[in-house]
Amino acid sequence: MAAVFVSSHPLVQHKLTVLRDVATDHRSFRELMRELAMLLCYEATLDVKLEPYSVQTPMGTAKGMKAVETIGLVPVLRAGLGMLEGVMQLLPNVQVWHIGLYRDEHTLRPVEYYNKLPTEPTVQMCLILDPMLATGGSAVATVDILKRWGVPRIKYLGLIAAPEGVERLTTAHPDVPVHIAAIDDHLNEVGFIVPGLGDAGDRQFGT
Repeated sequence: MAAVFVSSHPLVQHKLTVLRDVATDHRSFRELMRELAMLLCYEATLDVKLEPYSVQTPMGTAKGMKAVETIGLVPVLRAGLGMLEGVMQLLPNVQVWHIGLYRDEHTLRPVEYYNKLPTEPTVQMCLILDPMLATGGSAVATVDILKRWGVPRIKYLGLIAAPEGVERLTTAHPDVPVHIAAIDDHLNEVGFIVPGLGDAGDRQFGT
């Protein structure tokens, strides 16, 4: 089974609570998503590969380290866009590839409608940005796409997960670490996380 990391950082837990609140307006919701994405990205990149690197300071030469992995960000449209800005602030030199999936409301299965990945992989690691791991269908489909593309390392970054979604993703892809802020109780009859926060896309964009 894949490693599942639920953040215990006090700021993550505080901001997630405000994010859930039905009284939180659209602008504040977007700001909180950006901040949470940044905090989760910090935790998810603790094992980025480094190599020795020296720089000249005003007082001499300092031995340091430089990241050597090329990282790609894959926000799942449209809700994943809310996490993109925060991660890009932390990792400015990244590639961004969009994958469009929507959930069929009758079958709850993901339907791919947008994919502009080049023929050959151009990164060593991809971070999937998708705030809600509900049924797990979109997450599994996204990992499937990236594995067919040939990315060596893939990680999933989300905000809230249902146990059903975690089980489905980790069973289908046990080599993909999952970094999230919380695991909630269950899915309801229409595939929404309970208590969750509602529809992350609608709450971001006021639709």
